[in-house]
Amino acid sequence: MGTGKRGLISAAVTVVCAVTVLAAAPSMAFAAPTPTPTPPASASAPSTPVTNAELEVVREKIDRLYREAAAATDAYNAAEEKAKQQSAEIVGLANKIVQGQARLDDLKKRAGAAARAQYRSGGLPDEAHLMLSDNPQQFLDGAGRVLQGERATKALIQEMTRTQQDLEQYAKDASAQWKKLEANRKAKATAQKKIKKQIAAAEKLESELEKDEKKRLAELERQAAYEAQTAWLDTGVLDDVQGKATAAGKKAVAYATAQVGKPYEWGAEGPQTYDCSGLTSQAWLAAGDVIPRTSQEQWKQLKSVDVKDMLPGDLIIYFDDASHVAMYIGDGAIVHAPRPGRTVTIAGAGSMPILGVVRPGA
Repeated sequence: MGTGKRGLISAAVTVVCAVTVLAAAPSMAFAAPTPTPTPPASASAPSTPVTNAELEVVREKIDRLYREAAAATDAYNAAEEKAKQQSAEIVGLANKIVQGQARLDDLKKRAGAAARAQYRSGGLPDEAHLMLSDNPQQFLDGAGRVLQGERATKALIQEMTRTQQDLEQYAKDASAQWKKLEANRKAKATAQKKIKKQIAAAEKLESELEKDEKKRLAELERQAAYEAQTAWLDTGVLDDVQGKATAAGKKAVAYATAQVGKPYEWGAEGPQTYDCSGLTSQAWLAAGDVIPRTSQEQWKQLKSVDVKDMLPGDLIIYFDDASHVAMYIGDGAIVHAPRPGRTVTIAGAGSMPILGVVRPGA
């Protein structure tokens, strides 16, 4: 490993408290690689082997970077959903404004026609014309029409007033929605910037490793997941889990597992790529249920269930910030879209820290 790379890993060690990790290193079931033979004097200086303890620090830092990217992805997805809703509301308000303006124009035409009719009759109101009539029956017949006309005129004025007020309110609402839309666009841009930054940092850190080191890093990832899953199962957490999937749950599981092997992509909802909540939301959409788009909103809005009552199709929410979600498929396993550089896969439900379980369609 070159001097620059070792400096990078040293920085990683500092970030995740290398002292703790190094203290635990002797218990890890991985041998240090065989030292590189001394090259001829004409060759460049040999690289110092990277220990498993150092690789474990790198693994933890990469994991942290991707988790932060996942949290930013949730923020991006939430802003995207809000922006879609606000755009739709703005379009709806614009349609109402157009319709209201057309209605107001029609009312103004009717009011103008009434004014012109009065002008043609000499400017006298209908009541005066009736009073001047020499025919009593005509007077009586006309009285009813006058009353109707007064009511119609009053109603016309009231409707014009209401329509004008509605137009003003629609304009205010549209302006407010536009401001919210702009705010969410900025939130999306900020989240997008953070996502790219965190992913780039993780990829750079991983790219500094040699081929053999990358293999050992991947093995450390598998070992960490295995140990977490084993510890979770050893608690007996699944001893009382006996429930069978509902019809909708089976459809959701069938959809999600059919996506195994497809790449992770932040912000994606398929059909070729997915992020974690994109996979779960689309799986349940295929089962006939619309659920929130993000893992955090799925955690907030869907019904919580105990692990012992967990059914295939239920969603398991991970980490304290609810930044990851997977679908339980039974027998202690999940299907999920893990992170950039990975594909939709089957994993142990206890391979990550569980925040809770929620059930769509409950």
